[in-house]
Amino acid sequence: MTTGPSARATGQFTVVEYGDGISAAHAGKMLADFGATVIKVEPPEGDALRRMGPFPGDMPDPEKAGHFLYLNTNKYGVTLNPALPTGRAILLKLLERADAFITNAAPSRLIAAGLTHVDLKTSHPRLVVTTITPWGMDGPYKDRKATDLTMNAAGGFSWGIGMPDGQPLQMPYDQSEYQGGLSAAGATLAALFARYRTGRGQHVDIAIAEVLACFYEDMYMPAFVFQGVMGRRQGFRNTIGRYPQTLMQCKDGYVSLSAPQKDQWVRFVQVIGTPEWSKNPRYRDRRAMAEQYPDEIDALLRPWFMARTKKEIFALCEEAHVPFAPVHTVAEVAEDSHSRARSLFTDVAHPRAGVVRQIGAPFKLTGSPWRVDRPAPTLGQHNVAVYCERLGYTPSDLVDMRRAGVI
Repeated sequence: MTTGPSARATGQFTVVEYGDGISAAHAGKMLADFGATVIKVEPPEGDALRRMGPFPGDMPDPEKAGHFLYLNTNKYGVTLNPALPTGRAILLKLLERADAFITNAAPSRLIAAGLTHVDLKTSHPRLVVTTITPWGMDGPYKDRKATDLTMNAAGGFSWGIGMPDGQPLQMPYDQSEYQGGLSAAGATLAALFARYRTGRGQHVDIAIAEVLACFYEDMYMPAFVFQGVMGRRQGFRNTIGRYPQTLMQCKDGYVSLSAPQKDQWVRFVQVIGTPEWSKNPRYRDRRAMAEQYPDEIDALLRPWFMARTKKEIFALCEEAHVPFAPVHTVAEVAEDSHSRARSLFTDVAHPRAGVVRQIGAPFKLTGSPWRVDRPAPTLGQHNVAVYCERLGYTPSDLVDMRRAGVI
């Protein structure tokens, strides 16, 4: 959009995204990258992510912050302060032309600004309002603040991460925020499709703690409901089932060992030369090996692994049809031949940050493929295009609003 939506976005959903940080931005990115028109509303001083980095050369620059550049591709960016009456009026005008409103503002902030679904449903009956908060928009915890660390803990996720005799750990890389945003994007689409049937919008209430708790449904929650079993941390190995389900250090890093089928284990023992210890009946009961003395087996295998690199081990195991795999670092994922063949990464040219390598989409659609049409917006880049061309304000209006702290 130099002056309006791209051809790909024309006729598609229009989303107004309002909030700081990761979760709302990730939800908006998922929709923008697949063709929705997403207008990102930042405060006049900019999204908090502009100040967090990481920055090239560790030199802070609000237009070169890595998180912000990644999370805001394909969006139109405007500045606005909805806490001011004029700012709120402008936001309401934007919402009149929008299909969805996605925000991760705190419940108290939305209530004070009159921007909850209850406030908007009469004046904007077709609008889908998606809120992303730690605890949801109601309940006794709704006004409590939280971070990624506390969300991992509150959602129960940390309980399952760490060593069996150690303390709980958190997931890395702000996963609670990213998972909250991903859930919000999917739920927003579901609400928009429901609107085709009902003709009305609705409130999508995302509580990040609940998103994380839902991950437990696969195993831990049924075990608790049916057996009263709490589950326990297993660290770098799975002690339920058959050995090996573990991570093993090697010459230049780590490899994952997974051989659930007997034939796979037999083939691996042949790969390492069928050592004498493997003929001992004690090391043929793989369930006992996993549950009773896995450290003992690890010690027997370690010399073979420490004498070889990840690449060497993988080549040997791949040839023998043993499903072991290297544990990649971030750099190795970026340079992996399969990642390149799948176009997992793309180079995005930004007017201030230069060419930035970014990861692509988490899924592929053949009919409406993901792509980057434009980089993340600079601060207030589309104020004129959105406020003047879309809403009818004049350039002099924008000057007055800028002086008043509205934009």
